[in-house]
Amino acid sequence: MRRIGLVALVTVALLASAVAVYAGNGKAVPGWNSNSDKYTAIAVTNPNNAAEVSDTLVREMTPDAVLAQHMEALNGCDWKGLMQQYPDTYELRLTKGAIVTGRTEAAATFAGFVKSHAEGGLCGITFTEVSRQVTGGTLAVSWKADSSFLKEPYYGSDAYITDDGLMVSMVSTFDDKELVFKP
Repeated sequence: MRRIGLVALVTVALLASAVAVYAGNGKAVPGWNSNSDKYTAIAVTNPNNAAEVSDTLVREMTPDAVLAQHMEALNGCDWKGLMQQYPDTYELRLTKGAIVTGRTEAAATFAGFVKSHAEGGLCGITFTEVSRQVTGGTLAVSWKADSSFLKEPYYGSDAYITDDGLMVSMVSTFDDKELVFKP
């Protein structure tokens, strides 16, 4: 009976240690800063649909979950799903030094991704992850973009910088001028 009690005590101690290590400071995902008050969201309107407004941030539990939500929203042409991740201080760094700054500019940029191809947008392109490297809250991802309206797949890379459950910045090689469309 003592042996069972000792095994149970050791098991509880090990589980408590594992929980303490995983939880970090108990307020944030380990490696993230607890910036819940730092990140805000002004209301922005989808340029494709004036009735669609985003004014709320939705935090994910891990950097992987932030990326998964981003890819799901992007591939699903879900403008509101994309905007729920971008705080007012969001920045997107593109090729040739172009920078999209803040929610208002991000709203306009991603409106093109969710607009139908028939209307001049990119909705219908599917982005598929090819490889990834994770360092803290940053995910470096190589991806392939393909669609029935593209003549050939397009390959690129992004660095997704996450903090406190949000997509706070991105660096992207995406250049819509390099897409090759079917006639």
